[in-house]
Amino acid sequence: MKLAGRTAVVTGAGSGIGRAIAIALAKQRCDLALADIDEAGLAQTRRLVAGRTSESNTDASPSVNVSLHVLDVADQKAVTVLPMAVAKFHSKVDLLFNNAGVALGGSFEEVSETDFQWLFNINFWGVVGMTRAFLPVLKQSDDACIVNMSSLFGLISPPGQTAYSASKFAVRGFSNALRYELAGTTVALSVVHPGGVATSIAKNSRKPKDRSAAQVAETVARIEKLLRMPPERAAEIIVDGVASGKARILVGADAKVSSLLERLMPVSYRNVLGRAFE
Repeated sequence: MKLAGRTAVVTGAGSGIGRAIAIALAKQRCDLALADIDEAGLAQTRRLVAGRTSESNTDASPSVNVSLHVLDVADQKAVTVLPMAVAKFHSKVDLLFNNAGVALGGSFEEVSETDFQWLFNINFWGVVGMTRAFLPVLKQSDDACIVNMSSLFGLISPPGQTAYSASKFAVRGFSNALRYELAGTTVALSVVHPGGVATSIAKNSRKPKDRSAAQVAETVARIEKLLRMPPERAAEIIVDGVASGKARILVGADAKVSSLLERLMPVSYRNVLGRAFE
């Protein structure tokens, strides 16, 4: 896919990987409809997009068209009307990046039903809702792609990640099946499995209510040591993978190694990985 002149919808664009994807797409002269629950974060992303595109604009071509949309992907009514809001600024949509997501620490017994459902409403039902809302629009494009964000924990399932891993495996299964259903149409589908990317997802995650502040801080610090890859590098890999038509995009050596181990040792891979991701 040639990205120049395309229009992409990116959720979770107010920070982290979503923001980096927006900047990477803008460098490829791709117009953007950016969505996030954080209005201030969206505004900052637009400023960064404008700055980066002006730096790379050597041929006096016009700036990319960027629209901002404050959105909670768990709000199905808001998701349903988003295509109409996007259409006010963009004549088409060619790419949908379902990137918005949250994390939730704790074992199954520690996590409340309310928090488990909260996470699924964003990580899984948000992906399903956005895909359902934009699929008719994407089918009008001559070359379109849905990009769904799974995770390293959509490849392996460490203890303490029952809710998060379940949601990311659900995204993986949904994406794989939908890809086959879309065969023969103009809409491709890529599922992304990022490893440890240096975002604030661990710091911003919901924590078990019964854990002390010291226990929470220790867990967050341990997880953040594994988040090494800059979001900008992750975005480059993702955008390059989409442009190359990859159905599955593994981001980082940790994701690649875990994918291989899971295929070779689907039950006993934890014997090799140990407590690395706990």
